[in-house]
Amino acid sequence: MDNPNYKSGFVAIVGRPNVGKSTFLNRVIGQKIAIMSNTAQTTRNKIQGIYTTDEAQIVFIDTPGVHKPKSKLGDYMVQSAMSALNEVDAVLFMVNAAEKRGAGDNFIIDRLKGIKAPVYLLINKIDQVKPDDLLPVMEQYQTALPWKAVYPISALEGNNVDELLTGLVDEMPHGPQYYPEDQVTDHPERFVVSELIREKIFMLTREEVPHSVAVEIESMKQKNEDHVHIEATIIVERPTQKGIMIGKGGSMLKKIGTLARQDIEHLLGSKVYLQLWVKVQPNWRDKASLLKSYGYRKDDL
Repeated sequence: MDNPNYKSGFVAIVGRPNVGKSTFLNRVIGQKIAIMSNTAQTTRNKIQGIYTTDEAQIVFIDTPGVHKPKSKLGDYMVQSAMSALNEVDAVLFMVNAAEKRGAGDNFIIDRLKGIKAPVYLLINKIDQVKPDDLLPVMEQYQTALPWKAVYPISALEGNNVDELLTGLVDEMPHGPQYYPEDQVTDHPERFVVSELIREKIFMLTREEVPHSVAVEIESMKQKNEDHVHIEATIIVERPTQKGIMIGKGGSMLKKIGTLARQDIEHLLGSKVYLQLWVKVQPNWRDKASLLKSYGYRKDDL
């Protein structure tokens, strides 16, 4: 990078489950790399999204929503979220404009008090509240921390997101362009493909199955110039969940595959043949060896 004024840095996004962190990241990057769902705790790993312009590059780290863990997987998710606060250049703390400040927000605020990086308050989902209701929400957080800045935004509609990005770039240190300008995430394609499949499971099965599901990519092979063959296994905890996942005559599995394939083709820029299986693995969320094999590794923290 020849530009001596070029800026680059790392920014962590933290917040309670379902406040819109993944929606924000996808908005900033300009394409889907993180799961979006109305179901809480959809993000399980730290997702890195790369925002690049002629003047700067910001690597955003979208963390799992911080919540009270109920399993080893839950422990992993909270550790993953909090570890992202180490060695970043700024932290975005996101809250929901449509919800009152709660115990989960206070838990995160307490953790943020000990970090050195500047912390920005993002009040998301302003499209869901009346303008007059926004000021009381801001007042709830005003004295909680010495915020670097406060941005009311709508990650879904884009309100004030460009202004936030401008403000962040101004605060980033001078540094190199870490990634090529056309790269939008540091995760391998296999990871993003598994996340896209998992998103469709969340979308189609709702409360019946989601948190008991993992997706393992068995193989991903380029068959020719414009065709990719993908084989994936959906892991659930109980036989009843397997039945729901497959559906009558395989109808649910077919729906999951069809919707996932469309997003995967957009991601890879190739035609995709997607083959899905469902496997029962009892209590996988509490077995360290299985968590590791499904991609949840403490080494990643």
